[in-house]
Amino acid sequence: MLGPYGLKLIQDQENLARLGEIGVILLLFFAGMEISPRKFAENWQVPTIGTMLQMLITSLIVSIIGVALGWSIAKILLFGAVISLSSTAVVLKLLNDSGSMKTRLGQNVLGILLIQDLAVVPMLIIVRLIGGEELSISQIVTQISGGILVISIAAIMAVKKNIKISFISVLGKDEEMRVFAALVICFGMAALTESLELSSALGAFVGGMIVSTLEETEWVGHSLSTVKTVFMALFFISIGMLIDLKLFWEHIFLFITLLLLIYFLNTTINALIFKALKQRTEEALIGGAMLSQIGEFSFVLISMGFASGILSLTIYHYCITLISLSLLFSPLWISGVNLYIKKYIKKKPQN
Repeated sequence: MLGPYGLKLIQDQENLARLGEIGVILLLFFAGMEISPRKFAENWQVPTIGTMLQMLITSLIVSIIGVALGWSIAKILLFGAVISLSSTAVVLKLLNDSGSMKTRLGQNVLGILLIQDLAVVPMLIIVRLIGGEELSISQIVTQISGGILVISIAAIMAVKKNIKISFISVLGKDEEMRVFAALVICFGMAALTESLELSSALGAFVGGMIVSTLEETEWVGHSLSTVKTVFMALFFISIGMLIDLKLFWEHIFLFITLLLLIYFLNTTINALIFKALKQRTEEALIGGAMLSQIGEFSFVLISMGFASGILSLTIYHYCITLISLSLLFSPLWISGVNLYIKKYIKKKPQN
């Protein structure tokens, strides 16, 4: 309501979007802290196979739709990548609120999110290449080197049980230095991946995983909790401002149809994969619903697709609005799936 598509009380969307980007960086830094590469390494088969199947099936369905509608190969690949990514921030919040973080289903969902987030690395490179953007040899080498570095860091953290750095324990005694050190880790990794022609949000996510692996770093979450809350709010405000209300109302039935189609498609694909990987029916449905929305990394891919000439300005606005709506209504969809499970799946208790 406040943004340029509503009451126009705030029209400097560019500056707010930059603050929102900082919010995404902090959001994914904390998301990385919740994911343990070592625990993932102990049970990597389910998330890895699950993610590969999910991305393959989603891309196949998008390809069929794209060929029928006459899309270019570049557009098909872009939309397949965008729809296959779920929101780490939203899912982590849901897992925390439901107390499912430490359950088998919760760990499998977290593992899938980890693989999806790491898959962003090749996706970013591919989108730039298929968009016809003229890349120099040095840029390609830099991106590939950055991708190898990110995956190598994740692999090292999966093998090492605990990584100890001597000065970390000293920082735990000084509140100001703790906040400063936590911000340096977060934004330092973000700046590193940005310099390697990758997403800054991806670097922050890897930085969070590094912190989760280090010894004596429990204070990081507490030190940045206030900062995180403020910028998370700005992030979701900036998402709300991306929704073109006029465009939405003019094509409300199209948006509702696409939204339900994406929710249903992602829920069904992920639920079938969870079921095939030996999860109970209700757990498979809940896990599928949790992964049904389009993720925050999709904003990065769509923006890159527009900058590379794959998408027109009109389609870009449609996509941004649709991704924002999928994040906004995701909890409502999950509540609906939960109601369905309680009514039709779970057995009534015997007297």
